[in-house]
Amino acid sequence: MELASYADLAVRLVNTEEPDRHTDGLTTVEAVRRLFSPGSRGLKLADAGDLPRLRSVRIRLRAVFESAAEGDESRAVNLLNELLTEYPVSPIVSGHGLLDDRGRPQWHMHLAENAGSATALFAAGASMGLAVHLTQHGVERLGICQAAPCRNAYLDTSTNRSRRYCSDRCATRANVAAYRARKREEARENSV
Repeated sequence: MELASYADLAVRLVNTEEPDRHTDGLTTVEAVRRLFSPGSRGLKLADAGDLPRLRSVRIRLRAVFESAAEGDESRAVNLLNELLTEYPVSPIVSGHGLLDDRGRPQWHMHLAENAGSATALFAAGASMGLAVHLTQHGVERLGICQAAPCRNAYLDTSTNRSRRYCSDRCATRANVAAYRARKREEARENSV
């Protein structure tokens, strides 16, 4: 597993809340468990105490994405560094028994699941993944959906660094709204 893939954890946590719609998907211990992959130690560690702690981490991760989307690189990096300091990681080498063409193990890096709480485990992985993604691809690759009222976080993986929406659904909705607004303006100009 590539360490940058852990950045998806940050997106997953941030997107459990839709602030402009006043909805929160992180309200039960089961919702905490859904954040983790099958077989993760976090599934066993999750308890009610993780709800407020993960919500706090979520606010901080959202601030990283929002700072990046606003072009405030230094603030995004500083906020992320604070999370990395608070939730340190321990890398481990793993092969999962996978072999290459020559029969040798396919070694790669993972993050050890040795944290004492589900929050610490999740926050460490999400922060490290986001840091790797940011340093490999640039801070401008962290975004907040521009389709109101969505405001979901996303990782821009487009080849031309042009992504503005979290999903095709939001992009389509925004494009249709813009098209309708242009048509209304044209109709208004033609009636004058």
